[in-house]
Amino acid sequence: MKETILVTGGTGFIGSHTTVELQNAGYNVVIVDNLSNSSVDVLDGIEKITGIRPAFEKVDLRDFDATEAVFQKYPGIKGIIHFAASKAVGESVEKPLLYYRNNLVSLINLLELMPKYDCKGIIFSSSCTVYGQPSAENLPVTENAPIQKALSPYGNTKQVNEEIIQDYIHSGAPIKSVILRYFNPIGAHPSAFIGELPNGVPMNLIPFVTQTAMGIRKELKIFGNDYNTPDGTCIRDYIYVVDLAKAHVKAMERVLEKETDAVEIFNIGTGTGLSTLEVIQGFEKATGVKLPWSYAPRREGDIEKVWGNVDKANNVLGWKAETPVEEVLASAWKWQQALRERGIM
Repeated sequence: MKETILVTGGTGFIGSHTTVELQNAGYNVVIVDNLSNSSVDVLDGIEKITGIRPAFEKVDLRDFDATEAVFQKYPGIKGIIHFAASKAVGESVEKPLLYYRNNLVSLINLLELMPKYDCKGIIFSSSCTVYGQPSAENLPVTENAPIQKALSPYGNTKQVNEEIIQDYIHSGAPIKSVILRYFNPIGAHPSAFIGELPNGVPMNLIPFVTQTAMGIRKELKIFGNDYNTPDGTCIRDYIYVVDLAKAHVKAMERVLEKETDAVEIFNIGTGTGLSTLEVIQGFEKATGVKLPWSYAPRREGDIEKVWGNVDKANNVLGWKAETPVEEVLASAWKWQQALRERGIM
């Protein structure tokens, strides 16, 4: 058995898939989650896939004493993968203080406890939102592209958290960090035992696509068809959640086992941009299901086009996104069908 890893937000979409890949790689996992946007039933799916039920603690990371109790209960935590955060852009505009409290205090508490309990490294879940709308010469966007003023409190918490990590390590804290800037995670585990299950109306494209295909939503709206892109719809870099999860395993190995800089930043994407229309057409091709959709006005805050240059992740981290997009979209549909069979949605 390798080291013990604390996965915060581990019952969430990316956290659950990363827990599976960590366990497959031999790590011992402890999940902390307050279940504000996920269900404890996710542990059943993880156990079905790996044969191992991860340790689980229902804890709010804003509570310093409760967080410290986790380190005391599970001595020997060597690394943290920090997913736990509020993450809806629109909600963050409406409730900025909630986002600043949730997303900043939780990280500060973890960082403060790491040296005390000899925890060596933290992988931080950041986002391509820190790049804003890159200029044409910065597409595909590299890790050295300028950080732009955030368009939402959510995006700002990602930027500030990156700065907190860098400032803390610069001050002499005896820890290391890998910051992963994700593009757009989609899909579900091929087993269909875990996947994306947002509360309420989905904010992300793929759950809305699959719920529309299932008849849960009447029609899919494409926000804007007059962007400066080949088909007029927004372009994003869509990364398979299982490929993304594997990047965290590589990052954890790097932090714990290799001599590297104390802070490293990697883009995690495919390196290819797909328009909203291309995703819908790809879903229809992958599943044989026709989607009812129509155009709607642009949505405030949406970036026109962004996709990643992932050469650094490929060459330095030793990781690459490998799953074809049609296979990824088919996995999302298989998950939606499994939810229907289980009477969930």
